[in-house]
Amino acid sequence: MIFTDTHTHLYSSQFQEDRNEMMHRAVEAGVSRLFVPSIDSSYTQKMYDLESQFPENVYLMMGLHPTYVKENYLEELAHVETELAKRKFYAVGEIGMDLFWDKSFLKEQQHAFQHQIQLAKKYQLGINIHCRDAFDETFEVLESEKATDLFGIFHCFTGDLEQAQRAISLGMKLGIGGVATFKNGKIDQFLNEIELQHIVLETDSPYLAPVPHRGKRNESSYITLVAEKLSEIYNLPIEEIAQITTENSKAIFGI
Repeated sequence: MIFTDTHTHLYSSQFQEDRNEMMHRAVEAGVSRLFVPSIDSSYTQKMYDLESQFPENVYLMMGLHPTYVKENYLEELAHVETELAKRKFYAVGEIGMDLFWDKSFLKEQQHAFQHQIQLAKKYQLGINIHCRDAFDETFEVLESEKATDLFGIFHCFTGDLEQAQRAISLGMKLGIGGVATFKNGKIDQFLNEIELQHIVLETDSPYLAPVPHRGKRNESSYITLVAEKLSEIYNLPIEEIAQITTENSKAIFGI
């Protein structure tokens, strides 16, 4: 079985002591492709180093994370543009809207999100969306950019069925991770109403570890636990979950 982790923060300091071992566990579990989102310019070199260290397994995105949209966000957007022009990336991300921690940069977040969607279109790339406490605001920007060349992944999707269907109608796959295994995660209650062709797997490691590791550090090998949960939800063999979700990821990332 081949699994794809469509969202993992491999550069996290939480992996500093055992990153090689963690990667070995992932590959042993069949997780052979790991997609790494960008946060801001301070992470760029760490991402390139990871790619050099694990060239067969690590694929990079470029973007400015919404919680890092601050006073200097125009400089950060310029960095994103410079990097996208220099080399190959597999998506523009992690981009989007986050009003959980701070609402004071709402307008700047909206502008950064829309601008990066336009960059994705320019380079014919998908987008990787972060959305927290901002579904209405996120959909407002997506609707304004709706087009046949708008596609991507709604990372760590935690919305309801209506929001899921709306995201899909806008060209997005749903990134499903550890939350699907939580008793209070809620998305497991309606996922079987969403066709599997719209689903990709992710860990968001080191965050949001699935049951039975909830509350501990997450890692890419745990994506098999998410796949097992989807196997139950869809009443399909885990091999089929692995195959279909990996094919779905290829449609987004162009591999």
